[in-house]
Amino acid sequence: MIDSLEKGRTQDVAAPVVLVTGASRGIGRAIAVHAARDGWSVAVNYRENREAAEETLRLCGSERRSPTQKFTAHAADVGSDNEREALIQSVAEAHDRIDALVNNAGAAPTVRRDILETTPSSFRRVMETNLLGPFFLMQAAARFWLSGTMQPRGPSGFVIVNISSISAEAASLNRGEYCVSKAGLSMASTLWALRVAEFGISVCELRPGIIATDMTVGVRERYDALIAEGVVPAKRWGTPDDVAAVCLAILGGRLPFTTGAVIHVDGGLHIRRL
Repeated sequence: MIDSLEKGRTQDVAAPVVLVTGASRGIGRAIAVHAARDGWSVAVNYRENREAAEETLRLCGSERRSPTQKFTAHAADVGSDNEREALIQSVAEAHDRIDALVNNAGAAPTVRRDILETTPSSFRRVMETNLLGPFFLMQAAARFWLSGTMQPRGPSGFVIVNISSISAEAASLNRGEYCVSKAGLSMASTLWALRVAEFGISVCELRPGIIATDMTVGVRERYDALIAEGVVPAKRWGTPDDVAAVCLAILGGRLPFTTGAVIHVDGGLHIRRL
């Protein structure tokens, strides 16, 4: 761990606070646990599964490094205007501050359909969770940070990390709404990085590839075959821990002069080859 957080632990300085959306399982849970291990307090957002969120809290607690760390759960659908606003307020009240936001919550189409059959309801649902929610959470976080005199406790100042997807650039005709939402999130990351850089707020996009999570369970055999054929140069599935490790490098101050960047976490899947 970097020196600034190590110093905070030994002196029991209050821990920095990160809000991780969709943290009850998968990539979000891994990020929350890694953050706890690195000395952060964690606000665990979940939509419905309180039991899974409680398990994330338990895992975070098992990694606690300082008595000042605090782990809380916050139910909210990030695609809902009212619930999203209540989420920010709830986290601020529970922790008195927010130092970092990780927009991880995501939704895939309930049914994969060719774009000739995509329904408005499916498109709207995916866009609300994957794009509208993160965009306005970034707005809320930026306003929160710029409205007062709060000084960041994290080693990189105030930070936003958006968990996007290889689908931001790789087309899948049977889940077009997901691809469009992730491409939109990529541009949202760029816009917010540009808007808040002068205030010392960094915004980065992580672009995972084929990751073993609940979202990919239904297509396991298909992706197994593609990986065996070499579509992923690293020749393996990615894991939530792979993504969490990169996210914590950003939160931990290891990329201090980086904003607006797209960082691929995909074992080389994005590399164009002839």
